[in-house]
Amino acid sequence: MPRPSDEDLFQSSTMTFGEHLEELRVCLIRAALGLSVAVLIGFFVARPVVHLIEEPLRRALGKYYTERAIETFDTWQPRQAGGPPLPYSRDEIVDAVEQHGMSFELREVHPDRLRRVLNPAGDDTASLLPAKATPVTATTGTAPSPTTGSPIAAFSLDSLVPMLLWQPLSRDPRVSITTLSAQEAFGIYVKAALLTGVVLASPWIFYQLWIFVAAGLYPHEKRWVWLFLPISVGLFLAGVSLAFFFVFDFVLDYLLEFNEWLGLDPDPRISEWLGFVLILPIGFGLGFQLPLVMLFLERIGVFDAATYAAQWRIAVIVIFVVSAILTPADPYSLLFLAIPLCLLYFGGLAICRWVAAAEGHPEGRQRVATKASQ
Repeated sequence: MPRPSDEDLFQSSTMTFGEHLEELRVCLIRAALGLSVAVLIGFFVARPVVHLIEEPLRRALGKYYTERAIETFDTWQPRQAGGPPLPYSRDEIVDAVEQHGMSFELREVHPDRLRRVLNPAGDDTASLLPAKATPVTATTGTAPSPTTGSPIAAFSLDSLVPMLLWQPLSRDPRVSITTLSAQEAFGIYVKAALLTGVVLASPWIFYQLWIFVAAGLYPHEKRWVWLFLPISVGLFLAGVSLAFFFVFDFVLDYLLEFNEWLGLDPDPRISEWLGFVLILPIGFGLGFQLPLVMLFLERIGVFDAATYAAQWRIAVIVIFVVSAILTPADPYSLLFLAIPLCLLYFGGLAICRWVAAAEGHPEGRQRVATKASQ
């Protein structure tokens, strides 16, 4: 629906179309210079940023292997009936893993051979192994079976007993994040500096974009730029924070569940994870600009509040399709982006109606009154 005034958008402006392009070029150069300065600052803080970026992945891997450790204890069965049980109770395992941050690997050893290593002098009182460990004869190199009593080879599976090898989860190599080339670490450092620079420079970049937009607005509408600017920056940072501090945990837990389901242990690379970190938060930040984009299109007469209200079903479908494109192939990140965008869409619709009514346009008042009567 056209604007109440038939005045052309640029009629009151003294700038020609070419001058508007020149203004765009100047604003883009300023934004690029600001981004460059922010990236240089990012190089000084990139190392802690890399550690900060690693934290969600380390946390998800730690949770994954904590659950796998308890599952290993619950599903372990001796090789034969009546074989030796695990040397810990389930309560001890849960306490060590969940409360003390420990992890373990289940191994099996020959107790008599391990006794020789731990107690070469043959002092049974100093032995760390049970006194009834099966001996091996020196002449034949065999030992009686713990179940049948018949001689068996020293390296037979029947003579093995379970042992848990403990270590802090933070030092577990399965939780570490790997690089596969010497230059990969430098690339990670540069990407972390770029991510830091984008976040630090976002207020300046949005300021330049809104300055360009203000050049094409009516004089009485330019005051909205100073209201939109802090809201725009706040929405961008809110989207980045939502992705980094909330969405990542759900996405990683969901993806690692497939590894567990397929019986595959993950070995993530930091470069692949960083690529994911760069795309998702920035996508969230840009997506959260939806209310301001809606209001801007309403102000220049491309759409109006009545059109937004009538086409909300199509808008929801478009939001879900775009969210599926911008996020990985998992339902959590899609829903965490699509649902806030749907709420922001209806928030943008409310803002458009409020602005039209606040300006005192008869058309704006009529739309608000019509909606209230419905």
